[in-house]
Amino acid sequence: MRLEPKVTDCAVCSNGGFTLWAAQTRILRMYIVGAQERMKRVAQVHAQALDDHLPMIERQNMKLRDKTIIVTGASSGIGAAAALLLASKGANVVLGARRKAELDQLVGQIRQSNGNAVSLPGDVSDEAYAEALVSCAKEEFGSLDGAFNNAGIMGDMGPVSEMQSSNWHSVLDVNLSSGFYAAKYQIPALRENGGGSIVFTSSFVGHTVGLPGMVAYAASKAGLVGMTQVLAAEHGTENIRVNALLPGGTKTPMAGDDPSFHEVVRGLHALKRMAEPSEIAQVAVFLLSGEASFVTGSAIIADGGNSISKF
Repeated sequence: MRLEPKVTDCAVCSNGGFTLWAAQTRILRMYIVGAQERMKRVAQVHAQALDDHLPMIERQNMKLRDKTIIVTGASSGIGAAAALLLASKGANVVLGARRKAELDQLVGQIRQSNGNAVSLPGDVSDEAYAEALVSCAKEEFGSLDGAFNNAGIMGDMGPVSEMQSSNWHSVLDVNLSSGFYAAKYQIPALRENGGGSIVFTSSFVGHTVGLPGMVAYAASKAGLVGMTQVLAAEHGTENIRVNALLPGGTKTPMAGDDPSFHEVVRGLHALKRMAEPSEIAQVAVFLLSGEASFVTGSAIIADGGNSISKF
């Protein structure tokens, strides 16, 4: 006997399916609304956290516009490249070096591009000059926000037994004592302004490798790393960051123009080339900006893999 389906059974089944679908839809809608509310609350918490953090970010110079930065060793090489880059980002730059003609030319170049720059020629190994640079920054632009203490010399190369004491003292005066003088006057100015950033140009020489004949240079640059660490520890609570930048071989006047020497230097690096001054300047500017707001007391190596290359 053939069984016919009952219409009432189908109606009950259909209605039950509809009821289940409706219940699932209501549950899904409730879940979506709940998730949206949770996401809104999370966004509010994050927004509040950002609002709370913004004053600190501003103090750390998230933007370099209208910030005043001292740059020494600015007449050429890394210093000149950093000055141009800082000015292009709207910073006021106070340029220091021994060569007045080169400083004047760089100031003119920056002003021609609508940047703000002043210069003060002098010798970084003279304590009075360090004080004068800070005074110049405050008189010209009202305050000091940072400094790139970049000036340095190689000195005469040779074994210790043959090195003149005058060479030793000269290299340490320009490379290391100058850093002490700079910090002595820059830190109080930064403190008055609510904080800021100091960057010293150190070197991989004396930090990751010892090169024969460079004892004075290595000692002076290694000393800057030690000073960086102490200053960072001393002044971190004052919102003052201090870091050392350790470049690899860079195409600057200090590197000379001997092709055979450059070939040897290139071979020391994993990248098998020397840096352009602008590449090192980019790292310095990063450290001076608030984008490096949690970086302090560090020896930042930008050496093209020199430290890890053995072949």
